[in-house]
Amino acid sequence: MFHWLPGPLNGLFSIAWLSVNTLLWFFPLILAAFLKWIVPASRWRAWCDRGLNGIAQTWVAFNNLGMALTKRIHWKVTGVESLKEKGWYLVLANHQSWTDIVVLQKVFHRRLPFLKFFLKKELLYVPFLGMAWWALDFPFVKRSSAAAVRKRPHIQARDVAETVKACEKFKRVPIAVMNFAEGTRATAAKILERGSPYTHLLRPKAAGAALVMAALKERLQSIVDVTVFYPEGPISFWRFLCGKVRDVWIHVEAIPIRQELLGDYFNDREFQKRFQKWLNDLWEAKDRRIDAMKREWQSRALGKSGEALQPAGDWDESMA
Repeated sequence: MFHWLPGPLNGLFSIAWLSVNTLLWFFPLILAAFLKWIVPASRWRAWCDRGLNGIAQTWVAFNNLGMALTKRIHWKVTGVESLKEKGWYLVLANHQSWTDIVVLQKVFHRRLPFLKFFLKKELLYVPFLGMAWWALDFPFVKRSSAAAVRKRPHIQARDVAETVKACEKFKRVPIAVMNFAEGTRATAAKILERGSPYTHLLRPKAAGAALVMAALKERLQSIVDVTVFYPEGPISFWRFLCGKVRDVWIHVEAIPIRQELLGDYFNDREFQKRFQKWLNDLWEAKDRRIDAMKREWQSRALGKSGEALQPAGDWDESMA
């Protein structure tokens, strides 16, 4: 409906839509969180958690509606058929842009529980969003630098304890814990600067994923491996908001939880090596997959001679 808006106006309209939608659902969210807080009964709190997650899913639905009204995006999404909204999952994805969060919320809407991230404690003070994240039980953890851990080794145990405690909240209702294992966006400059062994990705960090799996081992149904690819190249969130992104490709693969992937990451050196190797192998396969996606895109682009591309099996906006 609003696809015709010039780029900057499209971007400003998109920001206004996101802002109004966030404020609209902020107050019901805080009210539900308050009701949960004043009654400590576990069954009541579990019921409130479902209500809070329902509000969050409605917020995502309206974000998706705004995206459909302002963007012409061709989606190629594969591998989501086996996912269920009522389940426990660890989602591992590569990270290329802040756009990834909006994209993944759309792709997994009503296919997985509401995605939750580990956040730095400082983000608790972000206006409106900080309180919303708190109300939704997003885990706020202190992330100490490697240099700080070397100087004061005991703080690693504190960080681990905080993470495990945060995961306890996840056992009440189905959840999808989102982990960008690279820890930051994989730009060409960072890949070169950090000497990454991969062409398109940064080396993944294993500790966070291992801790979540160990803490939720009785609940987790599978690991959801996600490959995010923007065929037109690196994008900024502003460019996305302005409607300049035409194609988004997502590949999803559900990986069963195997016993050899569960263990004490910080105290069992053999398990640590085994888990790191497993995650590095996963990232190597993901890097090859992005290469294959890139070749497929280039082949289709040549075959279509510049026509607008919509790969077979893509979602259209009505399927979101």
